[in-house]
Amino acid sequence: MSYAKEIDTLNQHLTDINGKINVSFEFFPPKNEKMENILWDSIHRLKVLKPKFVSVTYGANSGERDRTHSVVKRIKQETGLEAAPHLTGIDATPDELKRIAQDYWDNGIRRIVALRGDEPKGYDKKPFYASDLVALLRSVADFDISVAAYPEVHPEAKSAQADLINLKRKIDAGANHVITQFFFDIDSYLRFRDRCASIGIDAEIVPGILPVTNFKQLQKMAAITNVKIPSWLAKMYEGLDDDQTTRNLVAASVAMDMVRVLSREGVKDFHFYTLNRSELTYAICHTLGVRPTL
Repeated sequence: MSYAKEIDTLNQHLTDINGKINVSFEFFPPKNEKMENILWDSIHRLKVLKPKFVSVTYGANSGERDRTHSVVKRIKQETGLEAAPHLTGIDATPDELKRIAQDYWDNGIRRIVALRGDEPKGYDKKPFYASDLVALLRSVADFDISVAAYPEVHPEAKSAQADLINLKRKIDAGANHVITQFFFDIDSYLRFRDRCASIGIDAEIVPGILPVTNFKQLQKMAAITNVKIPSWLAKMYEGLDDDQTTRNLVAASVAMDMVRVLSREGVKDFHFYTLNRSELTYAICHTLGVRPTL
């Protein structure tokens, strides 16, 4: 195929997508004033794309939980966006979790991302799983609940089947949506989606998209999260350690190709891991036809 034809084909695919997708964005709580400014610049830059919701991550300690809480409330108040806090069952008692959930509900927060959380070394409390947290949230109020899934299997799962059964348990407990860990092997996502359907998981499996601007950082994250890095992806970042501009272009290209292919497979919703930076996510969404509404 000639270069001109390749461009025409890509343009046609982008035209097919043009604005027919829904997006959501993930942020994390800032740890200092500089990071806080970057976060709020990003939120205000991306809010015009009218995401379905934005989520705010959370580490398993009360100080970070409070930061998540304040960021979520402020997003809701300042932007009117639907803001979804991450909540974990690791570091709080069921009664404390009920109080936190009730406070969110009382402040107009209707969506929550329910996670087990990472157990710290020496953790000796009775296990409290994401399915337990979903059931607890359901007992408090009629939240819109998202849970996590791992197309390439959770690193602690005994097997792929055990991981799938655990996801089914979360859905059966009352979760409405599934957001995946980031991935780059599209076939692994499609196979996972088929396997979910085969055991009766009818919730939408929303792919998590991570635009990769720092390949070395990705390698560390992938090792922890059991995400496979395809050889073609590694090759694309070769020789770019000191070339941020080209890395950004590669990141945008890969993310757009993933969205293009997945949308042709019927995927309508995409969750972007922004790492609190707006430029790349905004450019990707713009190119895919997600336009600002001011």
